[in-house]
Amino acid sequence: MSALAAEHVSRGFLSTSGVEIVFLLVGLVTLGAAVVTVTTRQLVHAALWLVVALGGLAVEYLLLTAEFIAWVQVLIYVGSVVVLLLFGLMLTRAPIGRSPDADSGNRWVALGVAGAAAAALVWVVVDAFRTTWIDLDGAPQGSTKVSGEILFRHWVLPFEALSVLLLAALVGAIVLSRRKKEEER
Repeated sequence: MSALAAEHVSRGFLSTSGVEIVFLLVGLVTLGAAVVTVTTRQLVHAALWLVVALGGLAVEYLLLTAEFIAWVQVLIYVGSVVVLLLFGLMLTRAPIGRSPDADSGNRWVALGVAGAAAAALVWVVVDAFRTTWIDLDGAPQGSTKVSGEILFRHWVLPFEALSVLLLAALVGAIVLSRRKKEEER
């Protein structure tokens, strides 16, 4: 019996390794940061908690040995999207402290919709990957080669649509800030 086979036999089905424990702990921190992001009433704090949540996702990608995806997560989402969000908050002169407008009173409806969306997402992911097998002989699934081929073969249109959406958000923030300046004059 080879050393690899002996290691596989000695590890039971439910035994955990250090990477799996760290993955779980980082996942819990990321989930907590995401919950605080959507429940806080201070917009700037929400943006900063979003940085923690998106950074936690980047760490999860690193633990899954998808280094390229982790760096894309940091550069695009943590670096660009959050900076764009903070830039938009500054341009629109959003309140820095507690915002009374941040709570619409529909918490229970929002919680129900979020629960239904989460259940649908879990069902779709479990159903989609139930019969999926990973080819161990090919390139690693998180590698730059595989990620680039998938991105530029199947996801070019959504990727470009996201860039247009971010541009529209920036232009909208500039228009809103200009309107407020004209109203003050």
